[in-house]
Amino acid sequence: MTNTTTKTAAVIYNPIKVDLDALRAAVDTEAAAAGWGETLWLETSVDDVGQEVTREALAQSVDLVVAAGGDGTVRAVLEAVRGHDVAVALLPSGTGNLLARNLKMTLNDMPGSVRLAFTGETRDIDLGMIRIEREDGTRDEHAFVVMAGLGLDAKMIANTDEDLKAKAGWAAYVKAIAASLRDPHELHLRFRLDDGPARRTTVHTLIIGNCGSLPANILLMPDAVVDDGLFDLMMTRPGGLLGWIRVWLKVAWTNGVVRRTKAGKALAGEHKNDGDLSYETGTSIVARLTRPEEIELDGDGFGKAAAFKAWIEPRSIKVMIPATDG
Repeated sequence: MTNTTTKTAAVIYNPIKVDLDALRAAVDTEAAAAGWGETLWLETSVDDVGQEVTREALAQSVDLVVAAGGDGTVRAVLEAVRGHDVAVALLPSGTGNLLARNLKMTLNDMPGSVRLAFTGETRDIDLGMIRIEREDGTRDEHAFVVMAGLGLDAKMIANTDEDLKAKAGWAAYVKAIAASLRDPHELHLRFRLDDGPARRTTVHTLIIGNCGSLPANILLMPDAVVDDGLFDLMMTRPGGLLGWIRVWLKVAWTNGVVRRTKAGKALAGEHKNDGDLSYETGTSIVARLTRPEEIELDGDGFGKAAAFKAWIEPRSIKVMIPATDG
């Protein structure tokens, strides 16, 4: 328990993703230097990827929750912290580190990340929420901090060999992409964005993004901002091989290279939607699919969705970032 003079941090860690001895030493050093009390250590598991142990930490009135693990750990911690006025620090580990990438944090400096946890300042960011309706009519609700995706995106996650991913990182997705591209099924859905009219569409991929950057310098959603109170909706329906090439050029070159500088943005101009790739923004979306489809949240598969409602909770989460004075 905390008191009026001593702050306490809780470290929620994935034992597969971290070097626990090194992490403990770094946390003990920085917590002592900052005048904090003894740290609470809670381990995730297959049955609890982070939500329950985070709630256990919050019940003990900790002042800071440190998420030490991959994207799944971060997502679970932020889902549990939702509604609590407690900051979260990120200790990136694993393959994607998607939120840390989008916050432009250093990814491979564990001591520096631990120091930031105790010496940085907070930034309020948006949280994505999604309520998924299953084929049997049951519903479950989850948070996402980076992206929710259906179609090719989610099929790629479902087709990824986890053992190969652990050994080869993002190279494991090459095999999964090839398998997913052979799937001839498209998404057929009826949806409503905010208070707009109901629409029908057919797409290969639908992604609801709170952030825009992926590994390998891929800027999937060039206008997505983590604290603007909006999500970016991306839909793709390439027409054949040339269509896929056009989409890849737009995402990998125009977004990933050209638009990353102010001069490049001016050169590229405003993005123009076309039949291959389109973007919209909103605060909520309700959709129903003609058949259950694979869905992923922040890079993890979440089974199949028959329908869903997704929305943004503006600036509802506090994360630690480097202090503005350096």
